[in-house]
Amino acid sequence: MVENKLVEKPYLKWLALFIASGTLLCCALPILLVTLGFGAVVASLNYNIPGLIFLAEHKVWTLSLAALVLIALAGVIWRPNQRCPTEPTLAALCQKSKRWNTRIFWLSSMIWFIGFFTSYLLLPIRNFFNL
Repeated sequence: MVENKLVEKPYLKWLALFIASGTLLCCALPILLVTLGFGAVVASLNYNIPGLIFLAEHKVWTLSLAALVLIALAGVIWRPNQRCPTEPTLAALCQKSKRWNTRIFWLSSMIWFIGFFTSYLLLPIRNFFNL
């Protein structure tokens, strides 16, 4: 009988965190800085890091790509029939890895939601309440 081997993709969790952080850079950080009165800092960042303008102009693609990577990461983390080894040392490492994967997933999800909220929900809410 062939045993199903657990295929781990350690790069996926870091990719999700990196891409979700891109949504924070394109959408949430500039709005926060301008709100706090640091518009010159935003202008300087856009001048010195031209990739930020690209991310801001293509925020639909940035947020969509990040959401797809997060969905793939969720599928890896919570897929059925996951098994840890029976050896105590390897079982402890497996459990620790699962905890870290879950933490990174939720951190990446919060970053993505902040980017989504500031890009698409913040302005309609401000307009609704006349702020």
